[in-house]
Amino acid sequence: MRLAVLGAGAVGRSVAELAHEYGHEVTALADSTGAVVDPAGVDVERAFARKDEAGSVGSASVEDALAAEYDALVEATPTTLGDAQPGFGHVRAALEADRHVVLANKGPVAQRYDDLRALERESEGQVRFEATVGGAIPVLSTIEGRGAENVTAVRGVLNGTANFVLSRMAAEGLSYEHVLAEAQDLGVAEADPTFDVDGTDAALKCVILANVLKGGGHTLDDATVAGIRDLPTSALALAAEDGRTIRLVGEVDGGVRVGPRLVPEHGTLAVSGTRNIVQFETRRGGRLNLSGRGAGGPETASAVLADVNALDPQR
Repeated sequence: MRLAVLGAGAVGRSVAELAHEYGHEVTALADSTGAVVDPAGVDVERAFARKDEAGSVGSASVEDALAAEYDALVEATPTTLGDAQPGFGHVRAALEADRHVVLANKGPVAQRYDDLRALERESEGQVRFEATVGGAIPVLSTIEGRGAENVTAVRGVLNGTANFVLSRMAAEGLSYEHVLAEAQDLGVAEADPTFDVDGTDAALKCVILANVLKGGGHTLDDATVAGIRDLPTSALALAAEDGRTIRLVGEVDGGVRVGPRLVPEHGTLAVSGTRNIVQFETRRGGRLNLSGRGAGGPETASAVLADVNALDPQR
């Protein structure tokens, strides 16, 4: 397929660089300040060399990228809350032009799911968004395969940054501030880690899961969210005395909740480092566990490109 990739961060860059391996061609590529368009195929290596040197992949505009010749839009711009702009506008433009859309951007799916599905119903294009939950872990395709009506609840550890911090605090008895600084030095945490440590990122993923399971109707406003910022090292030490530890756990059943939870120290949810884990409660199939890399450019790009491969080229 011909792809228009919007977003040139870790995920968008990896999608553009890996697309050819999956049998696809990038015909438009945009970052926050410019774009490059070529119906014969963008020279991705040259575009990113230009970005590294001059700050942008090209001199065209995002509007030029949206108007280019492509079969599927890959929306990988940063997640925003509220009206989920500009990502939602990009999605609207593609669907109104009867193009497919694959999202890595969580905003439109979490904050405007019902609007997204309404646009899809009026379009010849399809919408897929595996990469918005769990990085390389096939969370949404597992639900799709089982049938949403057969999944009664989902819970899991869905943010690698928070999990790294809690793992290190528990293992070394270090303070939150110390471990967060370490995580930032290692590139595990952003310079502004608010989305991760306050539970917002995990909550957005849980809202997306709730929308998929319930057919829509959920936004971040419907979630109960607590983060790890104020968690003392002593709480982890006390938990260890009882054979338990603390993880930031998201839960989707009758509602959507995210917060620090006590879990068995050697239990399934006690994944370490930046790993994620998702548990599904299913009718007749019991509990299913999936664990893996929940973030990272190439990892998340693999989910995006799997979605591209799953699109119906005849639709």
